[in-house]
Amino acid sequence: MSGDRLSLLIIGGYGTFGGRLARLLGDEPRLRLLIAGRSLEKADDFVADLRSPKDGSEGLGSSNLGASLQAVRFDRDGDLAEQLTRLRPDLVVDASGPFQTFGEDAYKVVQACIGLGIDYADIADSTSFVAGIGGLDAAARAKGIFALSGLSSLPALSFAALDVMAPQFARIDRVAAGIAPSAHVKIGLNVVRAIASYAGKPVSLRRDGRPSSGLGLIEAMRVTVAPPGVVPLRSRKFLLVDAPDLALLPARLPGLQSSFTGVGTEPQPLQRLLSLAARLVRLRMLPSLLPFAPLLQRASHALAIGDHRGGMFVRVSGVDSGGKSLACGWHLIAASDDGPFIPITGVAALVRRLLKGIRPENGARPATGELQLADFEAEFRRFSITTGIRVESEAACLPLYHRILGSAFERLPPAIAEMHSAGPAGGARVASGRARTERGRGFLAGIVARLIGFPAAGEDVPVTVRFTADGEKEIWTRDFEDKSFRSLQLEGKGRDRHLLAEVFGPFRVLVALVQEGNKLRLVVRGWRFFGVPLPLFLAPGGETYEEEREGRFHFHVEIGGRLTGLVVRYTGWLVVA
Repeated sequence: MSGDRLSLLIIGGYGTFGGRLARLLGDEPRLRLLIAGRSLEKADDFVADLRSPKDGSEGLGSSNLGASLQAVRFDRDGDLAEQLTRLRPDLVVDASGPFQTFGEDAYKVVQACIGLGIDYADIADSTSFVAGIGGLDAAARAKGIFALSGLSSLPALSFAALDVMAPQFARIDRVAAGIAPSAHVKIGLNVVRAIASYAGKPVSLRRDGRPSSGLGLIEAMRVTVAPPGVVPLRSRKFLLVDAPDLALLPARLPGLQSSFTGVGTEPQPLQRLLSLAARLVRLRMLPSLLPFAPLLQRASHALAIGDHRGGMFVRVSGVDSGGKSLACGWHLIAASDDGPFIPITGVAALVRRLLKGIRPENGARPATGELQLADFEAEFRRFSITTGIRVESEAACLPLYHRILGSAFERLPPAIAEMHSAGPAGGARVASGRARTERGRGFLAGIVARLIGFPAAGEDVPVTVRFTADGEKEIWTRDFEDKSFRSLQLEGKGRDRHLLAEVFGPFRVLVALVQEGNKLRLVVRGWRFFGVPLPLFLAPGGETYEEEREGRFHFHVEIGGRLTGLVVRYTGWLVVA
């Protein structure tokens, strides 16, 4: 360390990811941050912006509690030894890229750091770059420094998630991982160039237990990203991308049968156009999509349609110690467009460990296994990021709500958990209580209410709910005094995976189960009429939740819509007989 501060040089420090790293570490008083790039003017502007007060709070530069900030010019094509000697960093972080296009002298920055005895890390996602850095291992060890490559979502975070799930398996056969960026995140040009460089071209992977290849941005798999207890992302296709995991997994898992890494962007029609363009490259009608990278970037920014949420998944399947099939999935959702911070959380975690005196082992290597999932999750707490693991193959023997909620079911208040604890073979269970019911006054609301059989308005009405298990389905029969109506509940499949499907006659309403404190919220995510999808903005909705109050199960159900207004609202309590 330089004096009492760790001096950190961020190459690409005012860029997409380097800038976010500087913001994430900017409140750390034990750091000297060197914001580096080819343009000193841009570096100065970024530092000034970082120091300026925002929302009435003090800027980083106005308090002695924050990191020391300095804008510097750094040209990776210049005299690296001279620049590094002059700047005297303790650690160099390369956050520039795209690493796929660094050419024959790809490791010149790493070699310059090794030559001067400076620790190095990067967020590279280039398979060849990350996998090949081990060729500098002996030199790095001789100098007593570390050089870690790929300290990003793929492969560092994906391997950390894999390491958490792996102990449950006696043998792992398949591993798949993917990233689903928010449609509203402004993707950097370097990221687009990296993807365009291999579009329609062979991507090395594992298939049927042997080295094989797939087609970049052409081969696909459908996944629903769904951490337990939160609203899932919409089901989407993930297109094959060239990520370091594909080269590193066989060494980690010698018996691996298949591997896949993908990206699932929104809106999906734009992604389908991108895949079509990749097919043109495959057919040699286009030499490459690389010249079109600026156009692709502008299109992604112009067509920013969809949720302000992104996600990531790692799916593992194989057999457990008893020889039974086992499948697990680690899921992540980032709300409020916080997803772009994820690729730099690994570097942030590494820096915080260094400040505690915890150094990685000397040598040059991929960053897989350097950090635990807990290290990443400690950084995630600063953002609207939720993660969780679903043990998918165990779900078949669980009650319906437990299957959908996964591990979040264990966090439910006892009264709610008891209400949904009947197993598939549990037969009928009955709960009784009292309710208050309201009916909408609109003409359409009355028609819908009569069609389904909703109860009339009433105060302190006796209510009985009968839950009848029918295989993996549940039939709910609700009796409000002398009025009865039924619905069928089951787990969504395919595109509706991880959602609760409730069927009222020809209507199927798709609901996300969201565990929130002492409440279980039911959030409408779609609906069908005779199997035909209908617009979500017209879907029946309203505030619907279950909660525990004073040890008793309470319910609050609202059903209404833009066309009908309020159809029915019923609130009350139940006790299992």
